[in-house]
Amino acid sequence: MHTLLIQSNPKTMDMYRELVTAAGLPSLQIVDSPSPKVDIFLGEPTRLVPLLPQLPSLIWAHSIWAGIEPLLDDSLRRDYILTNARGIFGGLMSEFVFGYMLLHERKILQRLEAQKIGRWDSSITGTLRGKTIGLLGVGSIGGDLAATARHFNMKVRGYTVSSESCPHVDRYFHPPHLADFASGLDYLVSVLPDTGQTARLVDTSLLACLPPGAIFINVGRGNVLDEAALIQALRNEKLAGAVLDVFEQEPLPADNPLWHEKNVFITSHSAAPSFPNYITALFLENYRLLIDGQPLKYRVNFERGY
Repeated sequence: MHTLLIQSNPKTMDMYRELVTAAGLPSLQIVDSPSPKVDIFLGEPTRLVPLLPQLPSLIWAHSIWAGIEPLLDDSLRRDYILTNARGIFGGLMSEFVFGYMLLHERKILQRLEAQKIGRWDSSITGTLRGKTIGLLGVGSIGGDLAATARHFNMKVRGYTVSSESCPHVDRYFHPPHLADFASGLDYLVSVLPDTGQTARLVDTSLLACLPPGAIFINVGRGNVLDEAALIQALRNEKLAGAVLDVFEQEPLPADNPLWHEKNVFITSHSAAPSFPNYITALFLENYRLLIDGQPLKYRVNFERGY
């Protein structure tokens, strides 16, 4: 018999419990509070961190987020299998990223402002066709973004440490060729995780490689961006705009100048919500593998951080 503890925000915790219960999983008991007998955890990484000392029997934790940074602290135990929500956020991220790219190209806000004052605006719009998108990180989410870019007949560049597994990327770049990767991009999109290697990767030197009409979009992790460098690039018109969903400090402080910076969209970590029905499907798949003695999918490597 396995014992499951579910921990998420109050709005979704009952939903997770109902979905798991409805699946009728064999040999599984769901409990409401931590105890020594709990051996499986489903929930938010931040809620698991303080509970780890109370769960000596833990063998598997499934994060309802893609990000698992809170559990990577060297002071925390790692004697359990950690899996995360992988493979379900790509479509949601594509909706978000290309929604804002189309907003820019098709001058949607400009048209709206013209409508408000009754002015006929027939100016020519841009198009995604033929534009170049650069993906900082080409994991499962980056792969979905690349596929969507293909749909719009865009040119796709990918920047990764080593892998070249996505067939939708036209050209791959690896360290230390970051400047070559960024040169001439119309859109720079970061989907990188939070690791020591990604900190402040988008800095003054990288932004200087982009043409003045480029847009930076960050849907990965806030640590990748040097905010001061971005603000300077925007104010000096070295960059056309930015869409920022994630930040190093969240919530973003009210006095942060990015709130009021021209041509910046702040979306408050809402690009790809963790919908319980999608997350639960991953958990159910892995639970069945667990009881069959098979390797679990979506496993996180504690050393790599993803």
